[in-house]
Amino acid sequence: MPMYDAEDIVEQKKRTKRKQRLIRLFVLLFLIGAGVGLYLTHEMWLPKLQGVGEKAITIVNDGRLAEGNFPIEVSSGGDYQLEVSDGKLGLLSDSYILFYNEEGGLIKKRQHAYTNAVLSMAGGRALIYESGGNEFSVESSDSVLYKHKLEKNIMFARLSSEGLTAVVTTSENYDCEILVYDKKGEVIYERKCIERVNDVAFKDHSRGCVISYIYAENGSLATSVQEVSFTEDGEKWSSPGLDTLGLEVFSCDDGAFVLGIDACGYVDESGQISSYYKYEGDFAGGDSSGGRSSVIINNDDRRKYEAAIFAGGGMEPIIIGFDHPLLDTVVSDGLAYIMSKDTILAYDFDGGLRSTVQINDSYTGFVRSEDHIFLKGYGRIDRIDYDS
Repeated sequence: MPMYDAEDIVEQKKRTKRKQRLIRLFVLLFLIGAGVGLYLTHEMWLPKLQGVGEKAITIVNDGRLAEGNFPIEVSSGGDYQLEVSDGKLGLLSDSYILFYNEEGGLIKKRQHAYTNAVLSMAGGRALIYESGGNEFSVESSDSVLYKHKLEKNIMFARLSSEGLTAVVTTSENYDCEILVYDKKGEVIYERKCIERVNDVAFKDHSRGCVISYIYAENGSLATSVQEVSFTEDGEKWSSPGLDTLGLEVFSCDDGAFVLGIDACGYVDESGQISSYYKYEGDFAGGDSSGGRSSVIINNDDRRKYEAAIFAGGGMEPIIIGFDHPLLDTVVSDGLAYIMSKDTILAYDFDGGLRSTVQINDSYTGFVRSEDHIFLKGYGRIDRIDYDS
């Protein structure tokens, strides 16, 4: 058994106490440093921490219909188009284009002479064109900014938030042609296409666009996508064909989203197909914004009604089931809004239910603004407040 004298024992105790004091000092300094760091960076992490708590709460809106100027009565009955942009409503009937503020107050009413008129709004402007005709105009709520009568017939046209307009026309020697106009109505880009263009979506703050083409492949229809710049020749990339008849194309930072009649998919920034989803039922609607997408599918035979929501390319969709057929969907402010005959539900892209509202079964669709939802009914437009 080892022997220790009293001085060794005392010295050993002193060393142990010094070591313990140093450890406590280091722990104290670490806690002080961590506290200072958290305080200096609280503006970065505190909102995220608060958001976690908020996501657990489902907001139940009361669905009370606005009064005053609402409902807005539409003389043409159910045959109208409704858009919202920058706090203004655009309503296109068979004879008139009407602008309202979000309180339902009429700002301007102008007559148009288009037979098959189509309305699109973005950046506070309205694009009105005659499908199959040769005229279009770009308007504000105050005046007609410019209008053109073309030599060829218009297949469709698109308007960007920055005020550019893309018009796809028929062509004598090609399948179709694309003309892009600036805010003053001057042509800044032309493209002749040997395949049928079915949609165009502006990209990169309207410095370019993505174009979707339909063509036959192995006995069925396929849809491919190209990205072009308005200041360069050729294309940045071209994708292989997605096995679907494309209805719309939506741009996103890292590629494009193709919404098809029986399937949908993403194309990445190098032109490769990053995801593909085949519907198990009939397509009922779809939308995409900022790379996030929502598609609604009804299968009446199996009484199966689903929404497929996509957080981005290369990711599997989250499938949400419903008890009733789905009517409309809108992607806005990072949420997917899903409408059935008696509800509108808002989901985040993790599949969490964020907010709900009960509605009656007389509406066929809706548009979303920052604070309100405008309900499209037969011959009337109602407004409800909607907090999500």
